[in-house]
Amino acid sequence: MELGELLEIRPGVTALIGGGGKTTAMYTLACELAAKGTVICTTTTHILPPEHLPLRNDSDERELASALSVQRCICMGTSSEHGKLTAPTLPMETLAKLADYVLVEADGSRRLPIKAHLPHEPVIPANVGQTVILVGASGIGRSVRETVHRWEQFCRFTGALPEDPVTAENLSRLLTAEDIDGKIFINQAETPEALTAARRLAELLPRPVYAGSLKGGTWTCLS
Repeated sequence: MELGELLEIRPGVTALIGGGGKTTAMYTLACELAAKGTVICTTTTHILPPEHLPLRNDSDERELASALSVQRCICMGTSSEHGKLTAPTLPMETLAKLADYVLVEADGSRRLPIKAHLPHEPVIPANVGQTVILVGASGIGRSVRETVHRWEQFCRFTGALPEDPVTAENLSRLLTAEDIDGKIFINQAETPEALTAARRLAELLPRPVYAGSLKGGTWTCLS
């Protein structure tokens, strides 16, 4: 089963937030969805330009529509500092009219597997149709301080100390306290221990939870 089918990705805007695999998830979905329709990959924060997709920042809707009819899947963004891309010139509402699927990396995690959010985060577009929250299983069992972006927020939400290990229990407290609507995908679940922790997290949360390895191309539904 493809990842998009598993997550039931629908046409429209899909936001990817959290840590531990947002970019990989976005491009995995983009490759799949391009067989069904046109796809724009973009961001509301910052991403590195992809090497495998055409990069555009059209302000002319007709030019963008023409490009999509030929290339099917493109990345859109505005050049920013450190060689990264930030939000494109055209608004998300316009992109959603021009492409069948718009995949938006809407969060930053500094390459850490777990993300706790400040009040102004994540930067989810107003017209989002669905949100996927990424959690990196590589962070489970390691200390909060070393594995969580915004670890101070994690401690505030969960009552954990900075040197405490991340567990399914305190992760569930974080996700419940933040109350961000969305499906949860636990990435990097490549060992029996990681899958056990993922299943425990699924038991603690009243929402859809999935797990697998984006790089390995394997995934499953846990709840």
